[in-house]
Amino acid sequence: MSRIVFEPERGQRVPVRIWARALGEATLRQLQHIASQPYVVEHVAAMADAHVAEGVAVGTVFATEHTVVPRALGGDLGCGMSAVRLGARSDSLDRRALERVITQLGKAIPTGDSTHRGRGVPVPDPLLAEPLSTRALEHTREALTRRHLGTLGGGNHFLELERDPEGYLWVLVHSGSRGLGAAIAAHHARAAEAVPPATDEASARGALAGLDTRTEHGAAYLRDLTWALAFARANRAALLARALDVLSDTSHASHGAGEPLVDIHHNFVARERWFGRELLVHRKGAVSVPSGTMALIPGSMGTASYIVEGLGHEAAFGSCSHGAGRVMSRKEARARIRAPAFARSMRRVVYPKHLEAGLVEEAPAAYRDIVEVLDDQGDLVRRVLRLEPVAVLKG
Repeated sequence: MSRIVFEPERGQRVPVRIWARALGEATLRQLQHIASQPYVVEHVAAMADAHVAEGVAVGTVFATEHTVVPRALGGDLGCGMSAVRLGARSDSLDRRALERVITQLGKAIPTGDSTHRGRGVPVPDPLLAEPLSTRALEHTREALTRRHLGTLGGGNHFLELERDPEGYLWVLVHSGSRGLGAAIAAHHARAAEAVPPATDEASARGALAGLDTRTEHGAAYLRDLTWALAFARANRAALLARALDVLSDTSHASHGAGEPLVDIHHNFVARERWFGRELLVHRKGAVSVPSGTMALIPGSMGTASYIVEGLGHEAAFGSCSHGAGRVMSRKEARARIRAPAFARSMRRVVYPKHLEAGLVEEAPAAYRDIVEVLDDQGDLVRRVLRLEPVAVLKG
């Protein structure tokens, strides 16, 4: 259930509806800041995993009539999750086999800042068919697409093997549009800050400046965003394909894998109908879950993830959290979590041991309890399936 914060004396124009039981002061101030902008309509929705981030808090959902706000989404446009169930059972892989799989995945998939070398990988023709809005962006696409397609990235991006209650293996992928999305996001953020507002609705200046979609600048952003979402989806598909190849080569565990049961974005803008009118719904670190649709809410790298069914809650613009949500910044996690404590928390999960010192940033203790997060959004989603991690590759 949600609660409402509305403090006009702090500049709020619209209320903030909050599904998180615990919310830091800095996160609340970010939510109130976006709720003070001239283009926001109805209210701002804060998901159960909301936490402070650059510019706009992760877990923020808001709507406008004609304005897109490039910096509201962050740089990883189209970042999201894919999940596919395998025909193999988890008991077909012992710990030694899982260690071999993770080692081979680490060799086959570029992670962190790494990309494909040389000429890179083949790119599906549709990804190159539509022009981007500037020649500079098209040059960036020409330079990066073959090198970035099928790369994981860093931070909390991951590829995991999970076990469902019936003992079947799943592959989960969390990644997005990589350097291509970042270039598109940066270009249009600069444009929003440089172009004079076309209407009072888009009159915000500075870091949260908007672009009117009835102008060429705003329309160009939507076209480029559509391409970034397509690239992000293709990137996850390439990662899944590579993972299935590795599983087949090292353990014969990939047989029977079908199409992904879930493939969802959580950094994007979509034109949707809410409260009786067409709106542009911005989601940063939040997932669209219309009634009856499936989504995936991951926990930390050492805790369960959940397949959920959306309930289409209007007050949340049909949204839910995109994960468990951080309770420590990366800096705090490095200062407070020691490698032995991290190793104990991951004793049931295989991971690259040589990366242990860096992985403390992603330790289970740095994240909220996923069950608590799901409890907080019980009116937004219904739990369908619990997945337990058995092995994880992180960037």
